[in-house]
Amino acid sequence: MLPSMFRACGLFFLAAVCAANCFAQGIPPTAGETLTGKRVVVADEVRGHRAVLIAGFSHDGGVRSSAWVKAIHADSAFAPIPVYQVAMLAAAPGFIRGVIKSGMRKGMSTEEQDHTIVLTEDEKPWQDFFQVSTDKDPYVLLIDAAGKVLWRGHGDHARLEPQLKAALP
Repeated sequence: MLPSMFRACGLFFLAAVCAANCFAQGIPPTAGETLTGKRVVVADEVRGHRAVLIAGFSHDGGVRSSAWVKAIHADSAFAPIPVYQVAMLAAAPGFIRGVIKSGMRKGMSTEEQDHTIVLTEDEKPWQDFFQVSTDKDPYVLLIDAAGKVLWRGHGDHARLEPQLKAALP
């Protein structure tokens, strides 16, 4: 009887660890702010529909993320899919963040600004979610309505956009 109880406890512990890891792999529940000033949580914004998330974790990654956004908006295959640009500014000093956001707004329509979310905390969970290996690259995810990642890539859009397009359901 005692060994079976230990086995049951072990299975329960294993299930709990798996559940925690599965939750940890989901979209982090970090609150951020759009460039239009609206407080949002990325997970809430994308819940219930497919979406493309494009993230930058440095100045270089952010600049190259913008090229991804422009390329996707220019391709009619992506027209029904919302595109969200995520800018991680946790490492930027607070007094510089306003200047960075101001520079990001230049040349963007209000709709694009409303789909650009600035995050200033939880950098590590976001790096884990996007599987960041270098902060110089932009990271791109195609997710389904449940938040499951259907496609992921990082780097320049010219080489990877056809792969993202092929992953569209």
